[in-house]
Amino acid sequence: MVNEQTVNGLKVCVFCSASNRVGEEYKQMAHRLGEMIARAGHTLVYGGATGGLMTAVAEGAKAAGGNITGVITEGIAHMGRQSDLPDRLLTTAGLAERKQVMCDESDCFIALPGGYGTLDELFSITAAGTIGEHDKPLFLVNTNGFFDLLLQEIEHMKAECFIPEQESYRPCVVTDITACMERLEHVATHNKPNEK
Repeated sequence: MVNEQTVNGLKVCVFCSASNRVGEEYKQMAHRLGEMIARAGHTLVYGGATGGLMTAVAEGAKAAGGNITGVITEGIAHMGRQSDLPDRLLTTAGLAERKQVMCDESDCFIALPGGYGTLDELFSITAAGTIGEHDKPLFLVNTNGFFDLLLQEIEHMKAECFIPEQESYRPCVVTDITACMERLEHVATHNKPNEK
């Protein structure tokens, strides 16, 4: 059943880890973010798998009565890792299609601490924005300085002229999910979501 509150809200895509071995503080953060997204009247879009921060963010949104769209690959589903939390589940042939569907389905993106998959999604969205394929906001949540070394490497790439000093598109780095949601609400207030 569609939550009427979310009809005019944003479709917020969250990139995050499905590893069950990550620290509890990261899972609690993801759960809280899911709650905040739902209570603000937005729809959660995420990877649709079980485990780690993926389960946590979806459980948070579900507990707060939010709408959830999951996007999962056939391979992950065949592993038995398909979540039953999404209200709507889209299945793709592979990761490349999954990233495109997640981009198409969303008005903005949030990257939480994660591994290779999260970094792949983060950089794919950034690269696509750089060449003008979209202009959707991307927020990088740097909890406990998790992305500090990555951000240093980006500055090094700038210094070596592999990335322009003045980037046409880049993630907005925030220190925690509260700051992230404040920026998200600014987007919701000042920018109309793209019509799907």
